[in-house]
Amino acid sequence: MFHLSKQMTACIVAGGIVLCASPNVSAQSKKEEALLQQTSEVNNLMVQYNADRGSLSRFYAVPFSPERRERFVQFQQEYLQKLEGIAYDPLSVGSKVDYLLFRRNLNNQLRLLDTEKAGYDKISRLLPFAPAVYQLEKQRRRGLTQDGKKLAAELFDWQKQIRQQLKQLTAEPEMDMADADMASGATKGLQQALKSVYDFYYGYDPAFSWWIQQPYKTTDSLLGVYAFALKAKGKITTTQKDDGSGIIGKPIGRDELIRQLQYEMIPYTPEDLIEMANKEFAWCDQEMLKASREMGFGDDWKKAMEKVKNTYVPEGRQPEAILRLYNESIAFLKKNELITIPPLAEETWRMIMMSPQQQLISPFFLGGEVIMIAYPTNTMEEDEKLMSMRGNNPHFSRATVHHELIAGHHLQGFMGDRYKAYRNFDTPFWMEGWALYQEFILWDKKFPQSPEDRIGMLFWRMHRCARIIFSLNYHLGNWTPQQCIDFLVDRVNHERANAAGEVRRSFTGGYGPLYQLAYMVGGQQFYALKKELVDSGKMSFKQFHDAILRENSMPVEMVRAILTNQAPKKDFTTSWKFYGK
Repeated sequence: MFHLSKQMTACIVAGGIVLCASPNVSAQSKKEEALLQQTSEVNNLMVQYNADRGSLSRFYAVPFSPERRERFVQFQQEYLQKLEGIAYDPLSVGSKVDYLLFRRNLNNQLRLLDTEKAGYDKISRLLPFAPAVYQLEKQRRRGLTQDGKKLAAELFDWQKQIRQQLKQLTAEPEMDMADADMASGATKGLQQALKSVYDFYYGYDPAFSWWIQQPYKTTDSLLGVYAFALKAKGKITTTQKDDGSGIIGKPIGRDELIRQLQYEMIPYTPEDLIEMANKEFAWCDQEMLKASREMGFGDDWKKAMEKVKNTYVPEGRQPEAILRLYNESIAFLKKNELITIPPLAEETWRMIMMSPQQQLISPFFLGGEVIMIAYPTNTMEEDEKLMSMRGNNPHFSRATVHHELIAGHHLQGFMGDRYKAYRNFDTPFWMEGWALYQEFILWDKKFPQSPEDRIGMLFWRMHRCARIIFSLNYHLGNWTPQQCIDFLVDRVNHERANAAGEVRRSFTGGYGPLYQLAYMVGGQQFYALKKELVDSGKMSFKQFHDAILRENSMPVEMVRAILTNQAPKKDFTTSWKFYGK
């Protein structure tokens, strides 16, 4: 149902596109608005899917319960059938993209649920009391009356079982970390289920309250102890030993890397991507030498970079330096008509300071609507303070402020909340690739004002090349974390503490194995598409950039399909060779 204002004369649906005509809107504006308002059967199905998934998630709320998992398997299969019921050939290009990506996501959810089942089957013997707890929560959802005396006896029996399991656990061999995490998480899920029951009846049912109060508290406490003990039993099974760095991750191997690259629509092998990174590194090396020579350091670029690092601002002055750099980049974007910047996006971003603990994992800025500023605090040691200040100097920050705010992550998030928000195809190749691509454009448009600025921007470009090389070599089993740290120090000239933080973030910070390489690879995808559409004269920079953000997050090959109006086939497989031509 469409509401017609006094100014709007009509809204119709034509060819799967919502068209709203206004007497004060030009024909071109109406065409652009129609594209932005695109809807389709696939869109409608995805909206229903997200709403249904939310309803099921709230109803089947206990993590790792077999009931929840089986219901979600059924749910994903039902939506696959609904999707298959939509005729593919008549769909628009954008709707075909939605179809393919939605189908991909549904199949991936089934794969993850199957993996969860295999993991739960391995650890279910450690939770013999779980079925009874799950059944109790199932009854609670419909408010069935509980026999307090009977339940108190059951709780007492569960306590004995938990104590017995704790005793037996000491004799158990160490578990793979994934199994230990599953067992611990499932135990916390049982705590959650039991608390749900207790909170529902306690105080409302007198008999329940009289019988259950103390047995519940004891059982809840034992479950907490058991969850901790299960987690502590885990050991990362890895081909790499502790090399003294204190960073222990789990390389996933070449086959899994290729599977994930195919999922992200990157038709290259890990070896291809390392070669790409080395080629980009070679370009960075040449540009770095040019800047070093301009600064009077000849070919000793590390000495030139040392001078740049020592331009850090005094303590307490970093926020105002960030604001100055932000204002310069916004003025530059507007002057060169590179992208549309909504006034509200400019108005609503804000700053916070990053904690010392967070800086151990993320020694540089993080951003979005809120930019988190990495800079020393009074609790840091002297050497830690200097490394943080040097690593976040104004010339290094010249690219990162733009990357985190506008036209980077803040603008991405702002537009994603307002245009085709139903698209749930989040991928770091779009998110981080776009933000790095914007750095490429700033470089091409001569945003760096001095050789020091160029060194600052080149540092980050080299860093993104290095991310591909060290992360893939790590996951291929070729390098240890310490070798990755040394590579960042020797090849990019990182501060050692910052390099350690970067490697720790990459392998133990909760990021996927492809996340770190997605910056440069995604950036190269957008840059190749820019050559195809902007350098050819088919679109202006502003048209190109606005169109990308209004299509929302997805693999860049699918962005290309939409912007070039090339409909992908229903049996699509990734094939776009975006690098090297």
